[in-house]
Amino acid sequence: MKKTPFFDRHNQLGAKMAEFGGYQMPIQYTGVKQEHLTVRNGVGVFDVSHMGEFIVEGENALTFLQYICSNDLNKLTPGKAQYNYFPNDKGGIVDDLIVYQLESEKYLLVVNASNIDKDWQWVMARNEDFDAEIYNVSDQMAQLAIQGPKAIAAMQCLTSFDLISLSNYSHVTADFADCEGVLIATTGYTGAGGIEIYFKQSQAIKIWTAVMDAGRSFNIQPIGLAARDTLRLEMGYCLYGNEINDNRSPISAGLGWITKTETDFLNAKLHQKAIDEGTPEKLVGFEIETRGIPRTGYLIFDKNQHPIGQVTSGTQSPSLNKGIGMGYVKSPNDRLGETILIKIRDKFLPAKVVKTPFYKSK
Repeated sequence: MKKTPFFDRHNQLGAKMAEFGGYQMPIQYTGVKQEHLTVRNGVGVFDVSHMGEFIVEGENALTFLQYICSNDLNKLTPGKAQYNYFPNDKGGIVDDLIVYQLESEKYLLVVNASNIDKDWQWVMARNEDFDAEIYNVSDQMAQLAIQGPKAIAAMQCLTSFDLISLSNYSHVTADFADCEGVLIATTGYTGAGGIEIYFKQSQAIKIWTAVMDAGRSFNIQPIGLAARDTLRLEMGYCLYGNEINDNRSPISAGLGWITKTETDFLNAKLHQKAIDEGTPEKLVGFEIETRGIPRTGYLIFDKNQHPIGQVTSGTQSPSLNKGIGMGYVKSPNDRLGETILIKIRDKFLPAKVVKTPFYKSK
């Protein structure tokens, strides 16, 4: 099992460690609720060095990426980033990812940890007809996500770049913590604001120490992956392996907004068909109307107790103090305001279909 450069730091801080995406990762330190609220209200730091990174460059880079990515990469410019997915030949998703345009002919692809090897083989196989220059640099890079409304103020002293000038889904390569060549981005997965930083593994401990020192007066705290999951769920963000996978249509998952079939990407016709004809089930957000915590795999029923779907993600929202979740349901049970039932143990608990995000930033 792999370890990130911060493995010893996590153990020193008393983190509860577990396997995630092939890595030993910190799940929690002091407790999920406390860590979650620290990010919502202050600033926390996540080790996300388990994520995968590919470089794609050269004169054929854009043509190649436009073929294997669902969104329109022609809209990117150096310094901007874009959410995408790799479309498979079954109408599902190989993986979701973020594409950063670093230079006119150079891109960084950030993929999910559990899919690094699968994605790399998939990308390599489809590059045979394009001959773009591609490199898997996942084992050379580390990443920290410094998230929360106080993150920018806390980290500004570590760089000469004006962090507040970075708009959403932007990035810059700049000095950070006396290290050169650090990629600073605003593509967070928590909905709490802040930055993500990418750097060489050899710089990891120096940067970790600087981040914690700079954040001390802001009461910065290390945050585990359990709170990262509750934070992303409050925002209604999809998680690969839960809401999206090789067999789910991205259209049923509400990802039509990044499905630009006019670019004629790989298997675009399958996704256009789903757009034109609709899908038999749709991903919805719901709130439990009584006490109860929905969990992944729980069955969903209509108000007459007929089975209509399954929960893909669920939790007790630390910010809202109520049970929330996402799941796939058959039409017409996806309508906003519709009453559905979540079976928890032997009880059918009423829930209401609601618009995401569940949590609205203050």
